[in-house]
Amino acid sequence: MSKVFVNIGLSLDGYMAPDGMTMANPGYKNWGAKWGALMAWIINQQYFRENLKFGPGGETGPVNDLVRSTIERIGANIMGKRMFDQGEQAWPEEAPFHTPVYVLTNEKREPWKRPGGTTFYFINDGPERALELARESAGGRDIRLAGGADVIQQYLNLDVVDELEIALVPVLFGRGRRLFENLREPGPQFRIDKVLDGPAATHLRYVRQ
Repeated sequence: MSKVFVNIGLSLDGYMAPDGMTMANPGYKNWGAKWGALMAWIINQQYFRENLKFGPGGETGPVNDLVRSTIERIGANIMGKRMFDQGEQAWPEEAPFHTPVYVLTNEKREPWKRPGGTTFYFINDGPERALELARESAGGRDIRLAGGADVIQQYLNLDVVDELEIALVPVLFGRGRRLFENLREPGPQFRIDKVLDGPAATHLRYVRQ
């Protein structure tokens, strides 16, 4: 069966996104520079640059191999409406997922098909239904919980997350959207599976015990 995994960047003080991050207010508290610092490690990887058609160049090596293996395992993505709304404004025409993407939302909207194999489906029936549809479409590959923090928390509370892949970046946000909030007790238990030290981030993988 497909595994459900989290794959995100995280600030050293535990935030997935800086305070006030919204495309409608690009100058608020310098969130763009903070977000850029959080994601700089992946933008420099050769496979990521190829996947997003950023042009030639980029780093190779163990971190690049990790990015490749993560992207290639994904058969479907799940995300929240806030993440989609910002991405709809920022992503290129060929959105960077190349899989079905299930968006948790109260908004009713027809599927939005993009070049390159990405189709966004807008799910009004809750996280369980989105996961059911993602499993059906993933073709045996794994399901990535792309974010934001609230969506990941919902699936942790449903006790369906098999793995956490976290790129821990040495930046401090101070405020923003924390990853591990609003969790029920007892929460799921994980063990350390792998640690990869990179020059700009420490890559941590945790698997269910």
